[in-house]
Amino acid sequence: MYYVSTRGNTPKMQFSDVLLMGLAPDGGLMLPEYYPNIDDKTLTKWRSLNYQELAFEIMQLFATDIDKENLKKLIDKTYTKDVFGSDDITPVDKLYHDIYLLKLSNGPTLAFKDIAMQFLGNAFEYVLNQKNQRLTIIGATSGDTGSAAEYALKGKKNIEVFMMSPYGKMSEFQRAQMYSLDDKNIHNIAIKGMFDDCQDIVKALQEDHEFKAKYSLGTVNSINWGRILAQIVYYFKGYFASTKDNSQKVSFCVPSGNFGNVCAGHIAKMMGLPIDRLIVATNENDVLHEFFDKASYQPRPSNKTYVTSSPSMDISKASNFERFIYTLLNKGGEKVAELFTKVKQGEGFRLDEKLDEIRQDYGFISGKSTHQDRLDTIKKVYQETGRLIDPHTADGVKVAKDVQNQDEIIVVAETALPIKFAETIKEAVGDVELPRPKHTQDLETKPQFVIVLDNDAKLVADEICRKVYAK
Repeated sequence: MYYVSTRGNTPKMQFSDVLLMGLAPDGGLMLPEYYPNIDDKTLTKWRSLNYQELAFEIMQLFATDIDKENLKKLIDKTYTKDVFGSDDITPVDKLYHDIYLLKLSNGPTLAFKDIAMQFLGNAFEYVLNQKNQRLTIIGATSGDTGSAAEYALKGKKNIEVFMMSPYGKMSEFQRAQMYSLDDKNIHNIAIKGMFDDCQDIVKALQEDHEFKAKYSLGTVNSINWGRILAQIVYYFKGYFASTKDNSQKVSFCVPSGNFGNVCAGHIAKMMGLPIDRLIVATNENDVLHEFFDKASYQPRPSNKTYVTSSPSMDISKASNFERFIYTLLNKGGEKVAELFTKVKQGEGFRLDEKLDEIRQDYGFISGKSTHQDRLDTIKKVYQETGRLIDPHTADGVKVAKDVQNQDEIIVVAETALPIKFAETIKEAVGDVELPRPKHTQDLETKPQFVIVLDNDAKLVADEICRKVYAK
């Protein structure tokens, strides 16, 4: 399996090279040349597999330059009951009639990012050892990616991690989870700005080819194909857990800001998984909702991005979105480059002529949730089921109920555990006890290690220069 850039100007590469590279040299995102087709017979075979077996069957189609024995070892090392709390890894629970929760938040940092990030950490270490190389990871987080990456990469050989987060814009728990790590290879940087500013710095440094080569820059944000690959697996697992046979279709509702998680669902559908609709749930930062509703993509500057009670979705430029547009435009790299060059310049674009295709062929629809919506949803779910859900998952449940058709099975992607957003949970349901895993006890009282920088890529580059030996 070879990989190409969404902008069509990067030589074909294999999985291991793409894993370490992050953003493509031409500024695009890497994708497989094609998506494997999974027929009904194969689906039937996969239905009975456990999570590790299913992950191997899917990943070996894409990571063809890692021998199968070692790939299986990486997967078995990653997906264990000790790390994820159950043999199912991503269990499915019924919430309401025909609405299910795909539980993705039982990993070390209590967020869905762990599912992919734990694999990425082990894969990085393996590939770097094979190539006798080192890697400097630069990342941006609106809350969950950073901690998931740091917990997956702390103590890993030949890896340094520089994680940028928006100063003062995360929950107390999220900040404590990241900033309390004192591992020597972990470096937290709080940027005076929004998540989009952090993401822009990552892209700016990735696009500085001399600097990237000198310091061996890679990324763990969802622009890294390895993240997307690992996430594809749980769409198959969620489908099998919520259906009896392959004649049934389900829809997935995914809270989304950067389009990474739902992009994996889109690829699963392209592979042949019987997905009916892919429902994109946004918060007040509804750039993606505008596109799937009106075919208009109009990213906003950071000063027009709302700070909300589902902060991991406070994003107004969905960096993963380019992968879908590439497919939508029939792999027209030149056109994609043109459109996203405009985006970088602060402009948007419209694809009105593609709206029917987006809905009918690709199954995308969307909805929006506000602060009051998520408070009402958290309260309602708690009163009716006794279950507490986090604000992002609440956005998903709200939108799922808004758009659900008669007899439509919808699986909502649970994104985090409620304890990560205690302030919002208590605002919704009052002073209830929030369960928290043992390893997170007293987290907020631990010393924190972080530097605060102005929104300037050069300042971040200088920090990397101080901490990392150049080639």
